[in-house]
Amino acid sequence: MIHNKQRITTTLMALLSLCWLPAAEASESVTIGSAAMDIPVEMIKRFEPLTHYLSITTGIDVTFKPSPNLAAAMEDLGNNQTQISYLTPVAYLEAHEKYQVVPLVAPTVNGKPSFSLVIAARNPGKIKTPGDLKGKRFAFGDEKALLQKAAVASMGLKAEDFSQIAYLKHYDNIAKAIIAGDFDGGILKDSVALEFKNKGIKIIGTTPPLPSYVFAVRKDTPKPVVEKLKAAFLKLKKQGADAAILQAFDHTYDGFVTVEDKDYDPVRKLIAPFK
Repeated sequence: MIHNKQRITTTLMALLSLCWLPAAEASESVTIGSAAMDIPVEMIKRFEPLTHYLSITTGIDVTFKPSPNLAAAMEDLGNNQTQISYLTPVAYLEAHEKYQVVPLVAPTVNGKPSFSLVIAARNPGKIKTPGDLKGKRFAFGDEKALLQKAAVASMGLKAEDFSQIAYLKHYDNIAKAIIAGDFDGGILKDSVALEFKNKGIKIIGTTPPLPSYVFAVRKDTPKPVVEKLKAAFLKLKKQGADAAILQAFDHTYDGFVTVEDKDYDPVRKLIAPFK
């Protein structure tokens, strides 16, 4: 009987010791960052269901750290404040060059990991082509977003063609400013333009399909962690319980696929004259 009590006491002590292990020893942890696609509170709302899903699916403690701009998102990744980050194509290329980060997965729209940048104007309105915006007011997002400038140039326009230029940070801000009549045109992501189509936005120019935004990871992230995260992303589909996760993150996305660095060569070529 004494031996049984000793065994029970020993077992309980072992279990209690496990409960009091430091968090770093009890489980792995990963912080996700992001380029600023919206104001921080909205970015947190977008990422919360995704980080919760990743935590449950992988067993890794996944948290989110919003960044105020593209440069900060890259620096956070480079300085190990984040271990994975959701980046624009150009931000990924710069982080890859500076910190050797590697692509993990990219979101898909209609099954394809691509998107387009468009020039938008108010609907109804007299502006029907990109050329009609010469001498007009134009809105960009981030002043350092080379891809936006390259996209506008690919449609035959230069910064000096406009009477006024402003940088409104987020695509939603640009769409609302066009609708309000504060600007005659602006650059938008295709999904944002479609979202505002019934509110007074029309597309008057577009780029060819470009490689999508990407979740990139630090090169020194442990391989088991990378593989767990990748598998969890690839399981996400726009159906069942997963649909709500994707809907919150970006309602146009229907899943994720693996991508490689070479997939971003078209963007390298497009922005080369602007670097």
